[in-house]
Amino acid sequence: MRFLLDTEQAEFGRTLDRMLGAADTPAAVRAWADGDFGPGRALWARLAETGVFTLAVPEAHEGLGPLPVELAVAYVELGRHAVPGPVVETAAAAALLAELPEGTGAAKEWLPRIASGDALVSLASGAAGPYALDADAADAVLVADGDAIRLAAGHGPLRESADPARRLFVPEGGEVLARGPEAASALARAGDLAAFLTAAQSLGVGLELLRRTVEYVGQRRQFGVAIGTFQAVKHRLADALVGLEFARPLLFGAALTLNGEEIAAAKLAAGEAAYRAARAALQLHGAVGYTEELDLSLWLRKALPLRDAWGTPSQCRARLVPAAGGPVPWRASSAG
Repeated sequence: MRFLLDTEQAEFGRTLDRMLGAADTPAAVRAWADGDFGPGRALWARLAETGVFTLAVPEAHEGLGPLPVELAVAYVELGRHAVPGPVVETAAAAALLAELPEGTGAAKEWLPRIASGDALVSLASGAAGPYALDADAADAVLVADGDAIRLAAGHGPLRESADPARRLFVPEGGEVLARGPEAASALARAGDLAAFLTAAQSLGVGLELLRRTVEYVGQRRQFGVAIGTFQAVKHRLADALVGLEFARPLLFGAALTLNGEEIAAAKLAAGEAAYRAARAALQLHGAVGYTEELDLSLWLRKALPLRDAWGTPSQCRARLVPAAGGPVPWRASSAG
């Protein structure tokens, strides 16, 4: 399939890239991991000025959405710049709230705040016994438990995570906002959006890992020449690039339909490609790749958790091949 962004969509992506490139996101990520949310919230405020958070919120609630293609463009850049916080979960929560019966009042309370960038919202699926991402930083945590959706009253202690900037907590208690088939259907659509946006975020992470690695092998020298001239290094980087470029049209193809099977294909391809790019980056950087002082580590730590969040590879394959287990609902992964 041939897919080209229009002029406005492409410029939107470039604007986000320029803005985030000047924002010192590595410092914000490290502060977030330490529990200092000030720099991250300031970054969210700047993103709100570009309209990122309006894209998943319906026009009836002060948003512009849903606009899946623009969301894909935005979330690739959020992944490319390692923006901290529950960016996927906030958009998915917006989709969930927009689908709930009007009598709950939750949409009127939270959707305008999400659109303005004022509210960070986490979302977890209680049926999987999962963690809520960044529950200590979020203004609200929505929990889906079977066919019930509740607003958590609190959360347990911080749990260990492969990515310290993905802060994991078990949500606790709270009032039920909605229950029944409508709530279950709303959660399914929100889960599809979360999987789709995680795929976009993964693609961005993989592209940045590849960019940084290409830059490094062009500078690192052995035997008097840059290691990037070695055939084995070229092949490793080419394999990573092919995987990422294969995932890109799947992602934007899914944006046109938001079909569950197409989202699963995009999530599988983008997650696996980003993980391959991370492995290549770690190997080609050598021992320096393991050091936390190197900004590369901020992206390396994201590849595996994002691959497994909102649809592990096995869940994606099961959704694509019914014989392998049939369609499965998306769940927030309990993996770090």
